[in-house]
Amino acid sequence: MSTPDFNLLVTLDAVLTEGSVARAARRLRLSPSAMSRALARLRETTGDPLLVRAGRGLVPTPRALELRERVSQLVQDAEAVLRPARNLNLKQLVRTFTLRTREGFVENFGADLVARVGEEAPGVRLCFVQKPNKESASLRDGTVDLETGVVGKTTGPEVRARALFKDRFIGVVRMGHALSQGEITPSRYAKGRHICVSRRGIGTGPIDDALKPFGLEREIVTIVGGFSAALALARASDLIASVPERQTGNLRAGMHGFPLPVPAPEVTISLLWHPRMDADPAHRWLRGLILDTCATIR
Repeated sequence: MSTPDFNLLVTLDAVLTEGSVARAARRLRLSPSAMSRALARLRETTGDPLLVRAGRGLVPTPRALELRERVSQLVQDAEAVLRPARNLNLKQLVRTFTLRTREGFVENFGADLVARVGEEAPGVRLCFVQKPNKESASLRDGTVDLETGVVGKTTGPEVRARALFKDRFIGVVRMGHALSQGEITPSRYAKGRHICVSRRGIGTGPIDDALKPFGLEREIVTIVGGFSAALALARASDLIASVPERQTGNLRAGMHGFPLPVPAPEVTISLLWHPRMDADPAHRWLRGLILDTCATIR
């Protein structure tokens, strides 16, 4: 199959916009004969006459009407791609960025980030959406501009990543809970009744692995899908939640947090994006703003 001549799109756009072969020729600075040859090629390529005689003028066929807006947008997009990048004017930038984040990110960093965006680029809107999994499809297809999370096996190999901050898991209980006072030993911690956080409904994790060398096992009373649900349960009961410290700071207000009495792996929360957005000035600006915001807030 031969590769189509994409130059014909420009010709087709001119013909459909002007509705006249002569005017399209003047617009493209072509001679009448060159324009006639181009129209003949368009008719052959599309399998449609496109413009037909009606009295002294020409009228578009149904196929031409169907193509008009699509072709116009394609030509505009192509021109934008080939045009040199303009200097970014944040005060005039109008754009919506979609960020996919895990629970706690918006609650801890969202207010400062939105405030800084509003100050630097008032026409920019941030749309935060929940992160139900670690798949990279939404970055790849462009429905999400940026994502935060831990780089894992399901992260696309092409995805760019920049570390935002390191986090560690801590235990959290309501004020007045027995674990809100005294030394927290592995035994005291394990004897409590626990909430497990798992998006996939799995009842064990790294904390349970860390308890095994001590011959201890947690009693998992309930499994929830997010940190906010775990903290809400712990706030209203004697259950123990184990959550990342930095990412749940504001969610834990009024509760007692304590270091886990067993070695727990430290996690690195990263900012993720697709490489096609590397050179986009507005995207690059927002990435820098997020990195700076996370570095500032402790």
